[in-house]
Amino acid sequence: MNEQARRRTPKPYRRPKKDPVRILAFEALRAVDERDAYANLVLPPLLKKAREQGDFDARDAALATELVYGTLRRQGTYDAIIAGCIDRPLREVDPPVLDVLALGAHQLLGTRIPTHAAVSASVELARVVLGDGRAKFVNAVLRKISQDDLDTWVERVAPPYDDDAEDHLAVVHSHPRWVVSALWDSLGGGRAGIEDLLEADNERPEVTLVARPGRSTKDELLAAVGEESGLPGRWSPYAVRMAEGGEPGALEAVREGRAGVQDEGSQLVAIALADAPLEGSDERWLDACAGPGGKAALLAALAAQRGASLLAAEKQPHRARLVERALAGNPGPYQVVAADGTRPPWLPGTFDRVLVDVPCTGLGALRRRPEARWRRRPEDLEGFAPLQRALLREALSAVRVGGVVGYATCSPHLAETRVVVDDVLRGRGGDPVEAELLDARPLMPDVPALGDGPDVQLWPHLHGTDAMYLALLRRTG
Repeated sequence: MNEQARRRTPKPYRRPKKDPVRILAFEALRAVDERDAYANLVLPPLLKKAREQGDFDARDAALATELVYGTLRRQGTYDAIIAGCIDRPLREVDPPVLDVLALGAHQLLGTRIPTHAAVSASVELARVVLGDGRAKFVNAVLRKISQDDLDTWVERVAPPYDDDAEDHLAVVHSHPRWVVSALWDSLGGGRAGIEDLLEADNERPEVTLVARPGRSTKDELLAAVGEESGLPGRWSPYAVRMAEGGEPGALEAVREGRAGVQDEGSQLVAIALADAPLEGSDERWLDACAGPGGKAALLAALAAQRGASLLAAEKQPHRARLVERALAGNPGPYQVVAADGTRPPWLPGTFDRVLVDVPCTGLGALRRRPEARWRRRPEDLEGFAPLQRALLREALSAVRVGGVVGYATCSPHLAETRVVVDDVLRGRGGDPVEAELLDARPLMPDVPALGDGPDVQLWPHLHGTDAMYLALLRRTG
């Protein structure tokens, strides 16, 4: 056969190689995009199924987890880079194709996977899930991306800081511009602080355990986790950090409900409310927005040690069932009810302590739910605002005179924190409330950088916690 005839002869079809790790990562990203699912809820059952089928070992699971979370965290940066490699608007690229491209970009720019392996594995994935035609497009784009490293690409696609600081930070640190602006307003200060915060949002958070007092101890958890991977919490007396990762559900205390997984910032909020100075009795506590039950379980344990009872209320029945599961076995008296905190079944002035951890945008937990930054919109604030104010007003009505309310939210956005508290105290949009702010800072001893008070804002880059907010209010009349 001559050379010309050989060139005309088509190559035999080669069936694409199925890579279970990358196929699973792609399936998780599609679920996040198509169903508005959260990766932390989608990924575990996918990994469990893969392990049961014998396709996965621990190394495979770790790689799949890194591919999913790394791609979601850096999605904004990767989108900007991909946009710089194609000749049409990004919105015209089919979402499944973008997911494969983003997975490939993360392997090229965010991991130590060799370039040839990252490109070839991504193209094989595209052949399996997209078909040969679109796999050629994926191959061409990823080969362009592979020509430079991440720093070079970012310098090319991000606007200069001096021209547009917020847009620069949005591209460099992979946050929507409006989120950068909101976090910067809440944090205050110059460039260094906001960059540290945005970088912390893109780091993988440690798994933190809570030893529920009277039911487990920090020493028990440290022994169970092991000396090499277990570290005491930084601030909470009940916290243990699983610094080397691991499976919390494998621990006996966690399986039995005597301990749980709970961010240290969340623990500090519950502890501060429990320790706030009271005038008079201390017998009846309320968690008015208790789902899924982490704070309620810690409050119930603390209440039991003092002979107090806890009522845990949650509007959604399925979340109320999660609260019941979290509180099961608590030695002290408690009750879980499915109830709306804005239209409560309890009488006014019933409780000595009330926690209201209100629904919010979740901008304080972007380390754990990186997809939330792309899902939320500025207009979401308007949707939460009436609910947050109504819940705080009803919480202040539920507490007796001299009792204390803790207003908490996992968002540092000023519109969800200080503005809500100020509006309720001043009677904006409702009747004035007779209450005073307490200084929450002394109730978090040894925790640095708590600001000017009297409320407290925690930060991932300063405290290693989610960006939890807490205001303590004592009812005065």
